[in-house]
Amino acid sequence: MKPILLQGHERSITQIKFNREGDLLFSSSKDPIPNVWWSINGERLGTFDGHTGAIWAIDVKWDTTVFASGSADQSLRLWDCETGKTISKLQMKASVRGISFSYSGNLIAYTTDKMMGQQSELNIIDVREPNNVDDTAIMKAQVTPTNQKALSVLWGPLDETVVTGHEDGAIIKWDIRTSKKTDVAIEHTKQINDMQLGHDGTMFITASKDSTARLWDLSTLEPLKIFKTDRPVNSAAISPLIDKHPYVVLGGGQEAMEVTTTAARVGKFDARFFHAVFEEEFARVKGHFGPINSLAFHPNGKGYASGGEDGFVRVHVFDDAYNQFRFDY
Repeated sequence: MKPILLQGHERSITQIKFNREGDLLFSSSKDPIPNVWWSINGERLGTFDGHTGAIWAIDVKWDTTVFASGSADQSLRLWDCETGKTISKLQMKASVRGISFSYSGNLIAYTTDKMMGQQSELNIIDVREPNNVDDTAIMKAQVTPTNQKALSVLWGPLDETVVTGHEDGAIIKWDIRTSKKTDVAIEHTKQINDMQLGHDGTMFITASKDSTARLWDLSTLEPLKIFKTDRPVNSAAISPLIDKHPYVVLGGGQEAMEVTTTAARVGKFDARFFHAVFEEEFARVKGHFGPINSLAFHPNGKGYASGGEDGFVRVHVFDDAYNQFRFDY
């Protein structure tokens, strides 16, 4: 399984995302320039120039017309995917930490940091007219000081709820009509680094600093499965072919300050594959020279991409052995 190596960022990767068709891969890093690549050959299609701080979160609309990014420069930008030009810039009072387009693409949910006297907030804005976005939130909910700050956000079914992952390991579901919390689940003991939806939108997976990833029922916030490792998990993704290949992939590693030159050799930065039902690890993929910060399955389920602290994005296409593998039970 020889990867395609994408080299275009100057600093560590923060997030990667495929578009719905999987022909494009978007990446962001602690440098201020998100990139977009052809996933089939790794050719860089273009960049999105305009931010002046680290990019913490990105998302792309389902029809790949609008790309959204949230930055440490305290702004949220909407970009034209075709031209790479800024459509709208929304100035905030704090860094934007999480971003998610709704299923319809009409709304964006985003979370902000707690900083400079500002509390962490969850906001939802209407982006049906991306050239003329009203930055007045149709839902605004203050997260801190009642809860720890929200680092990631996902949409629930029918765009009626959103789910946030927090610094203390809590997961909170919000009703967007009332701006109130409807469910709270606390299973993780440390901060949630990443949350990703399953292909059919009924389940999601969380990756936590407590060295575990958990699979959840989105409608009830019931924890379904737990995947345990021996180091912090920075990202986790569910296979789109969960019925045929019930697998999840986890990535992480030690804190960057604790990384040694021997860590890559002893396998501390591998992408680790687990069976989604039996919770057992069955494969590892090496390659990165630092912790893996973001993972994404290709929408067709035939490959995946990983972005690391080393600034590289690696796109893998699965060998036949992956498709033919069957768990013994």
